[in-house]
Amino acid sequence: MRLHGCKKRQCQQGVAMVEFTLVLPVLLFLLLAFGEFGRMLYQYNVLLQASRDADRFVSSQAWDSTLGAVSMSNALQTQTKNVAVYGVPANTGTAVLAGLTTDSVVVAAVGADHVRVTITYTFCPVIGGGNCAGAIPGFLGSQIALGFPLVATTVMRAL
Repeated sequence: MRLHGCKKRQCQQGVAMVEFTLVLPVLLFLLLAFGEFGRMLYQYNVLLQASRDADRFVSSQAWDSTLGAVSMSNALQTQTKNVAVYGVPANTGTAVLAGLTTDSVVVAAVGADHVRVTITYTFCPVIGGGNCAGAIPGFLGSQIALGFPLVATTVMRAL
């Protein structure tokens, strides 16, 4: 006696759709993760370039030849912070990154002949709706913060 089962072709109908339905969320998550990682690298690169520009500006202005050391006035520090945020010494224009302010920039002398510019910026992923106030719940009860700091620092010798 022969067992009657379904033909091989009939048994496979719909299996590809079920597999696609199971794999689609994972693929979408990976696509979102790669996009966010690229966005984070872009923002870090913009911060690093802004830090270099500001450090180049302050290193050309801060050297005091009579003292033989770096001398930074409050006006020079303010101008340097403006160069880091706006790209120009005056407080005009738009910031290089949304949400970046002059409070995020630290200008300091390092030793007698070097200057350092540090910019701290909080990266906010798209998952949180663009603001870093939110957090996603963790599996063990504690929440996972969405934003994390990007820090770009450059040190140059004063000329």
